[in-house]
Amino acid sequence: MIQFLSRVAVEDIPLIVATGGSHGSSEIACGELISNHTVGKMEFSVEHIGLLARDPEALQKWYVNTLGATVAYARNTTPPAYLVKLPGGVMLEIGAAATFDNDPANNSVIGFRHVALWVKNIEAARDALEKRGVKFTEKINPAGGGGRVLYFPDGEGNLLHFVERLPEGFK
Repeated sequence: MIQFLSRVAVEDIPLIVATGGSHGSSEIACGELISNHTVGKMEFSVEHIGLLARDPEALQKWYVNTLGATVAYARNTTPPAYLVKLPGGVMLEIGAAATFDNDPANNSVIGFRHVALWVKNIEAARDALEKRGVKFTEKINPAGGGGRVLYFPDGEGNLLHFVERLPEGFK
């Protein structure tokens, strides 16, 4: 199932940050909110995702200025590190990368590849980010499970995408 961590509006972009769950279930209706999950006696939810950057300070500023994130913690060292809270509550831990061998825009290599941001209206969300300087190089495409997706890069080329789901939920 997909876990919708919380729903908020960032000025003109309503977002839900979603994380993947078990693959066998698609009964959850789009927009249903789940704050945590229990497996056996272990209760958990996503707190943060690590994101290593060429320039951590510039990248945290991109998330604050472009997506309305807030800085929950800043470690004022050289290099600096940040916990940046996205609308919806999930945080990104932004730190300095030791190497830049990986292509962050390649969505087909092993490992975490993108963060999906639920939006109510994909065109409105795209238009709002274009006004903030985001360049979209792909068109809106069908989403697995129904709905539509639109990929775009953050300030360092890491993949994000909007996902607009069908009102009736997953197919």
